[in-house]
Amino acid sequence: MNLHALRLFHAVAGAGSVTRAAERLRISQPAVTSQIRKLEGELGLRLLEADGRGVRLTEAGRMLAERAARLFSLEADIERMLADYREGRSGAVRIAATYLPANHLLPGPLAAFRADRPEVELSLTTVNSKAAFELLLRCEADIAVVGGGRPAPGGLVRAPLLEDRMLFAAPPGHPLADRSVPLAEVVRCPFVLREEGSSTREKLLALCRTLNIAPPRAGLVASGPYETIRAVKAGCGIAFVSALEARDELARGELAAIDVPDAVAVNPIALYTRAGEPLPPATRLCLEHILAAVKACGRS
Repeated sequence: MNLHALRLFHAVAGAGSVTRAAERLRISQPAVTSQIRKLEGELGLRLLEADGRGVRLTEAGRMLAERAARLFSLEADIERMLADYREGRSGAVRIAATYLPANHLLPGPLAAFRADRPEVELSLTTVNSKAAFELLLRCEADIAVVGGGRPAPGGLVRAPLLEDRMLFAAPPGHPLADRSVPLAEVVRCPFVLREEGSSTREKLLALCRTLNIAPPRAGLVASGPYETIRAVKAGCGIAFVSALEARDELARGELAAIDVPDAVAVNPIALYTRAGEPLPPATRLCLEHILAAVKACGRS
């Protein structure tokens, strides 16, 4: 069936007149009439009959007009759906992230994106870096946000996102709180250390080795960043922590920072995507919210 002719017939059926339909379509009346005659010839059925100054539908014309209306309504719905997807108003954004960005970097920008694009499906999966890369490579995530500065596995592209500063945190009122002191003095105090194998613990021990300083004594060993900060707040010792992890407690005065000029370390956070594959529109717009939040972190 000639869909162009069917579209013209649909317009005539809606207008009740070949002349009015031609005016709305901005084509000549003879052209509309010619196409409908060809459609009638193709179908072997009369679709229109003269009715005064207009036309009326035959029984076959009514049957065809009803189905043509549904067809072109569906076409319009498809066009709206694709426009929404193209402009990032629909679709899904799937993010795999390690603990630090998942809990301390992404929630704010994801909430802002959700308020701006409520029809987009958002998912955030918190996993270790190996699992994040695997989800991305299996196309089960659109982007991965991973801390630790790890190189991109084959098939992935790494883009630096943020260098999260590491700092020494103490409970308010600690003798070293808000002071500038060398690492050799800081490590004489009891520490809340992370568990064996933790990258945070390894960074601290590496600083001690670089400065030829004995490592700190563990007043308590904690198995995660949340537990570490809770222990410091309770007075169990000093901890070497991420600035992002401690940001809220520092702002509320629940923790105090110790300035240690000879012990500078950062935890790089990077964005990973599949090589040679453009991001879906909604994912690209979501990423813009994340990048805006990262810039705000850099200014704070």
